[in-house]
Amino acid sequence: MNRKKGFTLVELLVVIAIIGILIGMLLPAVQMVREAARRTACLNNIRQIGLGLMNYESSYETFPPGWTSEDVAVPVGEPGWGWSAEILPYMEAENLQDRLDFDFAIDAPAHAEWIQTSLPFYLCPSDPGEEIVNLNDHIEDHDHDDFSGADDDDDDDHHEDGELWVSRSNYSGVFGTTELDDGPTNGNGAFLANRAIRLRDFTDGLSHTLIVGERRSDRGSVSWVGVVPWVDSPCARIVGVACHAPNDEHGHWEDFSSFHPAGINVVLGDGSAHFVRESIDEMVFKALATRSGRELVSIDD
Repeated sequence: MNRKKGFTLVELLVVIAIIGILIGMLLPAVQMVREAARRTACLNNIRQIGLGLMNYESSYETFPPGWTSEDVAVPVGEPGWGWSAEILPYMEAENLQDRLDFDFAIDAPAHAEWIQTSLPFYLCPSDPGEEIVNLNDHIEDHDHDDFSGADDDDDDDHHEDGELWVSRSNYSGVFGTTELDDGPTNGNGAFLANRAIRLRDFTDGLSHTLIVGERRSDRGSVSWVGVVPWVDSPCARIVGVACHAPNDEHGHWEDFSSFHPAGINVVLGDGSAHFVRESIDEMVFKALATRSGRELVSIDD
């Protein structure tokens, strides 16, 4: 008597279960490979930023200010354009900068279209946030670091619902370790209000000082445009503070962070790009964030 060949239901279920287990084992490996590729792409972004800053320095013999205001006595004021807008010509984005008038405020009507321009070299591929964000949409509830003395209610007359839509960035200039609330001109890092830092000001050594680091978008929107006085926490939209080690769960939103599972990408004062692990000693990380703190530390400590 001939018997038909085939699988029994039990055998079929066993095969399906085995395939499911294999897929379950494979997926984490695939995700790790993808994240490694995204982290490498992010490192290339920040390396390009470092090169742009060094080329700017070669032209002007200084790094750009963190941001600028027309009245030096009011450091959080218009026009407010930040360091990452200043280096656009050195990032192969001169055509965009040509459409921006740095004599006028960031939120001037003529700039509305251009400040929403998404720039891939300012976006970390691991960050799932929207590329266009409302600069006044802050996820934390705390007071403004507003030093302009302006009445926020008056500003809403010029901006419907207090909205300002701009392109996101994941890379912030290093303000240092001092709190932004202590004053935007008092930073001990590379980028602060209305002051262009020279290479000779990095007395700790260029290869021992952080100048740019990553910021994840879900803690608060950061943009390449600069400081707009009437938005929430305006200074922290263009510079960051090293109050904690990278990705610290207790860190403030202006601290440096990323969606990379083990740390953040950074640029040093010599233009080199590196990955800083979140396991770095907090005091070492803080020492790296100052330009002239007389600390003898390196990124490998």
